[in-house]
Amino acid sequence: MYPESEILFPARCIPGLRDLRGPAWTELVDRIIGLPEDHEETLAFSLMMSHLAGCLTCNLDSYRASLGCATCSRRTILGFKGDDEALLEQFEKARQEVSAYLATSGRTEVSASCRA
Repeated sequence: MYPESEILFPARCIPGLRDLRGPAWTELVDRIIGLPEDHEETLAFSLMMSHLAGCLTCNLDSYRASLGCATCSRRTILGFKGDDEALLEQFEKARQEVSAYLATSGRTEVSASCRA
């Protein structure tokens, strides 16, 4: 009945956001697309999108869930009132949050696939 919807923003939806903003946004999305799903920056991107789209308040009975994650995320990015720089700042905040979490949990990386 509903398109694919998840509790948190799924990394599979990232490529669909590529051409929605300016060059700085496109560059960020291109960089993230090339990383594994469990990479710190991919996790940060998903965290940023979860915050922006309000994924934690989405449920199966909601309009957003009926749209599915891909459509909801596209609407979120297209409707973002700030410029690309503001989006990149949101990403950086999320990256710092993920990095801090990994540091406090005694982990320096998410998995072996994150090694550079």
